[in-house]
Amino acid sequence: MANDVLDQSEVDALLAAVERGGPQGDESPAEARIFSQQPGQRDDVEVRPYDFKRPERVSKDQMRALESLHEGFARNYGAALSGFLRTIMEVKVASIEQMTFSEFTHSLPNPTSFNLLSCEPLEGSICLEISPLIIYPIIDRLLGGSNADLFIPQRPLTMIEQRLVNKILDRAVGSLGESWAHIAPVQFTLRDTESNPQLVQIVPPNEVVVVVSFELKMSGRAGTMSLCVPYNVIEPVIEKLSNQTWEQYKLNRRSDALRQRVAGQLDAARLTVSAVLAETHITLDELRHLQVGDVILTDKPHTAPLTLRIEGRCKYIGTLGQYRGNRAFKVHRPAHPRDRV
Repeated sequence: MANDVLDQSEVDALLAAVERGGPQGDESPAEARIFSQQPGQRDDVEVRPYDFKRPERVSKDQMRALESLHEGFARNYGAALSGFLRTIMEVKVASIEQMTFSEFTHSLPNPTSFNLLSCEPLEGSICLEISPLIIYPIIDRLLGGSNADLFIPQRPLTMIEQRLVNKILDRAVGSLGESWAHIAPVQFTLRDTESNPQLVQIVPPNEVVVVVSFELKMSGRAGTMSLCVPYNVIEPVIEKLSNQTWEQYKLNRRSDALRQRVAGQLDAARLTVSAVLAETHITLDELRHLQVGDVILTDKPHTAPLTLRIEGRCKYIGTLGQYRGNRAFKVHRPAHPRDRV
């Protein structure tokens, strides 16, 4: 047991390690720099936390495409509500993020206006939640109130109030269909309404969903609206979101210099050009007994024009001849789909 007693040098080494924040000879996480295999770039390494319980299944480009898509929805929905309520209604996208469905439902108030929308032909449902802070001022406006001293009750909507809210939801459904038409022809329909979000389970609690938060303002009143889109709903069209983003990027980034550079590279591309003399059909038995000197007959006259094919596609009509001692093809005109040459 005597070997377990530390001498003075070992005690000094432990005290020095405590002052440095780690054992002697070890580097701190910033000094270790184990996140890069290229020594010249270790100082610029960016380390971000990753939660394996919440994998990001939608890429950043697709999230930006979804944000742009629902910004158009917000403009259309705001215009539709302004005309219906006869007052200025501002609707804009506040944020867009990925989370689990349980996190989304736990972040909502209870009671609230929680609505399920079916989205044919896509499978599943999406959720549209409207905060009581803005839904009751809208109901008061529809009933002729001024929203001056409006009290926000902590109770579910009555049947009359729900009928009025359905008119608001019908315009949201229409605006959603118009915005999603650029990606896929989706028919949104109000399927069910609930006041307690905890009672609704359209996907497993740990399923990844995309939540788009909106901010609604009307006559000094403000509230939020949340659109929850499960990943399994948008999975069939997720690639179209990327393509849509790329097409929009190309439209916004048209450049003469880029076009000339691409054209310059294409000018040097080699293509296969072939002139077809004639075509005919033979039997397999004739092919087996074919010998040198046999003559294959075709129905094409020797004076008929020929077809010039480029990479297997018919492009020009012309005749075969000779030029400076070489076989040549003289182009008469471009080929048309109705040509029977």
